[in-house]
Amino acid sequence: MTKVIGVRFRTAGKIYFFDPAKLPIKRGDHVIVETARGIEYGTVVGDPRQVEDDKVIQPLKPVLRIATPRDDEQEAGNKLKEKDAFKICLEKIHKHGLEMKLIDAEYTFDNNKVLFYFTADGRIDFRELVKDLASVFKTRIELRQIGVRDETKILGGIGICGRELCCHRHLSEFVPVSIKMAKEQNLSLNPTKISGVCGRLMCCLKHEEETYEELNRRLPNVGDHVTTEDGLKGEVHSVNVLRQLVKVIVEVNDEKEIQEYKVEQLRFRRRHKHNKIDVQDEELKQLEKLEKEEAKSKLDDN
Repeated sequence: MTKVIGVRFRTAGKIYFFDPAKLPIKRGDHVIVETARGIEYGTVVGDPRQVEDDKVIQPLKPVLRIATPRDDEQEAGNKLKEKDAFKICLEKIHKHGLEMKLIDAEYTFDNNKVLFYFTADGRIDFRELVKDLASVFKTRIELRQIGVRDETKILGGIGICGRELCCHRHLSEFVPVSIKMAKEQNLSLNPTKISGVCGRLMCCLKHEEETYEELNRRLPNVGDHVTTEDGLKGEVHSVNVLRQLVKVIVEVNDEKEIQEYKVEQLRFRRRHKHNKIDVQDEELKQLEKLEKEEAKSKLDDN
């Protein structure tokens, strides 16, 4: 077992492990650490704890120090400088006529490097832009092309649920999302309904996937034939997954009517769920496009 602390460098960013050494570090502290990018200022997301050795990438770098008031001032100053750097880079992009969308600018804590994040439809030759920026900032320049998911994670926003976007608020890494998850939750397969701000499938489809899979296993499929506890036989009209209720078309006194039962009151042959896709051709094309984009984004992340 190895003693570690988790450190984040961005809101909802990936958590990296460091050796707390003998410093009295606790959750919420700001610390100065050495990373592949140089000296960085991060936030501790948990108290020191023991983790298995195979979950730690060796050698584990130690925390240099707990951030001092002077460090806090320098970090605040860097944030102000980032706003100016963003404006300057934007002007240079227009000057060089490059088809790229600037998303964010970031200084490393020691000011050894300035990173600019951007999106673009294809590859961009920004060599002249880098030279121009280096002559202005007199430091190392790095331009990093990111995807639409990363763009949304950095910028943030409000989802259709009315809450802050999951990726910006708490998701440290993007999870694989598929159309199957939307079908499992009986959601509308209209691409505009299940796509997030970034245009990809909504990350929140993953949140309740396991719960819906378990609940769906207990229910019959629409169209299945069931037998009620009072001996009536009928066909499943619809199901309420969360309440575990089933509406059944039964025949009473030579008349058909719909009655609602708890799933425990029915007998039926359990089988794997097979949600039928009922969408228009145009929607199906958009769904296929979404799935291709999801697959491409997974490859890009890797």
